[in-house]
Amino acid sequence: MEIADWRNKIDEIDRRMVELLNERAQAAHEIGKLKRNTSMPIYEPEREKRIFENILRVNRGPLPDSELRTVYERIIDVMRNIQKNEIAPKTESGDKHTECDVEVND
Repeated sequence: MEIADWRNKIDEIDRRMVELLNERAQAAHEIGKLKRNTSMPIYEPEREKRIFENILRVNRGPLPDSELRTVYERIIDVMRNIQKNEIAPKTESGDKHTECDVEVND
């Protein structure tokens, strides 16, 4: 295959990865809702340990385990932020006031 063929292959793989990452993000979002309703913590070190064990067990390379772990650390960080946003208290748009607004409206 030529460089252009390899790049086309990478583009297709990237499209599939985006779909899978968004599917994973949706799952993280739903877990965030469940955690909010049950007061579970966002950070669960044992769960993250199992994730790393699972991905390293199935890694057949050529990506080294250390690099794969680095990629997943970032993915987990992003997914944790999705959960934090789900758990964070939501404010009504009408509740947003500045100090000036409050002083004028009092």
